[in-house]
Amino acid sequence: METTNSPPEDLEAFLSAIRERYDALSDRLQRIARHILDEPNDLAFETVAIVAERSNVQPSAIVRFAQAFGFSGASPMQRLIRDGLLKEDRSLGYAERIRQHRYAAAGEAEGPRELLSEFVKGNILALENLNHSVGMRELTQAIDLIEKADTVYVAGFRRSFPVASYLTYMLAQADKRTVLVDGVGGLHLQQARGVRDGDVLVAISYAPYSFETIALVDAFAGHGAVIAITDSVIGAIAKEDALVLQVRESEVRGFRSLAASMCLAQSLAIGLASRRIAGTNA
Repeated sequence: METTNSPPEDLEAFLSAIRERYDALSDRLQRIARHILDEPNDLAFETVAIVAERSNVQPSAIVRFAQAFGFSGASPMQRLIRDGLLKEDRSLGYAERIRQHRYAAAGEAEGPRELLSEFVKGNILALENLNHSVGMRELTQAIDLIEKADTVYVAGFRRSFPVASYLTYMLAQADKRTVLVDGVGGLHLQQARGVRDGDVLVAISYAPYSFETIALVDAFAGHGAVIAITDSVIGAIAKEDALVLQVRESEVRGFRSLAASMCLAQSLAIGLASRRIAGTNA
């Protein structure tokens, strides 16, 4: 693996370099890369030992990772991440807030009311995180692609299916030609066979990523644009040419919610509808 001679100038350049070189990294260094991209606050404010444990690598691997990107060691890399996060005025990281929520909830008495409160608080955290992880630029680009598309294909399987079906319904209500790829009979690829240049695929999948969604994203390459709603910017459907909208759902008692994903789906559909209404009234 090639080593960078000088470190990146700022956090944005560092994260961009990680994405560009991700495929060339070893398995251990890819684990660290995923952790930095998904949980930069960990690298900024935790010790190397704790980050290594959470990434399932040895501390020495984090040092090698830093050196591969031009840093003299782990500390200068952490300093760059910390300075970048503080400059952006970010609050306590989402992962850490979720951990604190779980710790606090663990001591609560069991009961339907307490359980409801636990789910509500977890979803509030996920929604607040969505408000930071998906910016105006990404939302505008996604609505632009949907608006200009001849046909919008929407795909989401298993846990993601409710989001896909809801988004399909909402876009249809906005008079957008939309096809729900539901994969009945294992015909997910056949259902998207009519894709043409100018069409868009909205692919929704979270780890562990569904093979049907991955296959559809690959099939769209070179034919239409892809909007990936997923949990990681380097996940299985976050291809280089895709527009990635990152959603980190809450997980309470082993159950992952869909509240943030549904909120994002609403934003895309209502954003499109609002444009059409504004255009009609112009």
